[in-house]
Amino acid sequence: MKFRDLIEISAGNLRRMKLRAFLTISGVVIAIAAFVAMLSFGAGMQKNVTEQFDELGLFSTMQVYPQRENEDHDTLANRALDNSAVALLAQIDGVRLAYPYDDFPVTVQFADTTLSCDAQALPLAAASTRMFSRIETGRSFKSDSALEVIVTRNFLRDAKIEEPDSLIGKPLILSVKVSSVDSALMYVVRKSGRETFGRLKNLNFDSLQQQDFLQRLVTEEASRAMGSFVEGFMTARETLIDTLTIVGVLDAARGRSRTEPLLIPVATARRFTSSGFTGDPTALFSAFSSGTLFSAPDNQNGRGYSRVTLDLDPSAAYQPIKDSVKALGFRSFSYAEEFDEILVVFRYFNMALSAIGLIALLTAALGIVNTMVMSIIERRREIGILKSLGADEKEIKLLFLVESGVIGSVGAIAGIFVGWLITRIASLVAQAIMANEGVDTIELFDLPIWLIVTAYLFGLIVSLVAGYYPASRAARVDPVEALRTD
Repeated sequence: MKFRDLIEISAGNLRRMKLRAFLTISGVVIAIAAFVAMLSFGAGMQKNVTEQFDELGLFSTMQVYPQRENEDHDTLANRALDNSAVALLAQIDGVRLAYPYDDFPVTVQFADTTLSCDAQALPLAAASTRMFSRIETGRSFKSDSALEVIVTRNFLRDAKIEEPDSLIGKPLILSVKVSSVDSALMYVVRKSGRETFGRLKNLNFDSLQQQDFLQRLVTEEASRAMGSFVEGFMTARETLIDTLTIVGVLDAARGRSRTEPLLIPVATARRFTSSGFTGDPTALFSAFSSGTLFSAPDNQNGRGYSRVTLDLDPSAAYQPIKDSVKALGFRSFSYAEEFDEILVVFRYFNMALSAIGLIALLTAALGIVNTMVMSIIERRREIGILKSLGADEKEIKLLFLVESGVIGSVGAIAGIFVGWLITRIASLVAQAIMANEGVDTIELFDLPIWLIVTAYLFGLIVSLVAGYYPASRAARVDPVEALRTD
């Protein structure tokens, strides 16, 4: 028999037993629909993460950090993450741009609103990277020294502003309190001068000949002076004020690449930070440890950073770059590596969803076995006639396999459509809930070609496997006994 004949005979038999065929195919439809819907959710989540990484340019971004103090490393690994280190990182093959994460606290006055937040100094070259390219409205800086500022969604939320367009072109008054060594020393002189003079008047100079007394006296005076110095550093601060123009609103990234509420051109930001320390105690201790405490105020070379961002060539392999960063004495975090770990999680997630769908498909397979076995019992005489006309066991076996394959194919195609319909309904409901909650709506489901092909093949293969035993049983029917049965 030709394959076309096998298809016609199988389809005709299924039409004769409509109810049984409908119930059997319905089982396959439900199983495939469940399989498609669940894997479609996993594929949708993976697609969202991939698009987010790609949109932010995270596949070509690496973060560099100083070594942890509790890690075993040599003298080279103790290198500070300062401007000289940034220059070395920029020279690594495959690195297009290296820029530090340089933030400082500011007080902002906008219209009738005054709030405290952090500002981030950003080079113009970094502002053009994909990480900072999500400008909702407005534009980026014109230059590194422009008196301009880009605000992020965080600033809009803190200032309770709902319309981003209303900010463009508006003035923003920034004020920064800075501490300097000079102001701290003057505070020490003003506060401790008279007290020290009084203690000197009452001092018994004969006691200075005793080494223990002299050592104790020096220690006490040094402690008082240091305490006054730190107190003066934190309280005797100068206020710097400047007016910037809002030129853009940025949809800032989250996570390790988080962006501060205000982005300021790097040269403009230096007008605030080069006049002293911005009141952060860690900056004082960092200057102590690096030996730059008493350097010129505008000397930024010894300034340390908590993080440096590397913008990589998309065609460059991140592992050699990571090894180069480690060789320089720093640790790194690669978003490409994190994405590989996320893919592993999605792989296990999809396997779990597939297992649930396959359980439903195996249940449907039992229905196919039952249908085919009942079909053999009812068609023994037909089998006997076919064999008496010259059909061999192979053709009889193939006839029943084709019939089970037809059940699987029809059920798989209908199941894919029903599964897609379920995902559309679920997606509309989920997006309506997101919109009602004020959350950005995303597409939770995706139906890629590989999932359609996989679902169809699973339905077909499971049906053929389920029909193999009934087909083998039909092939062994004795034609004489079959024709004898009425």
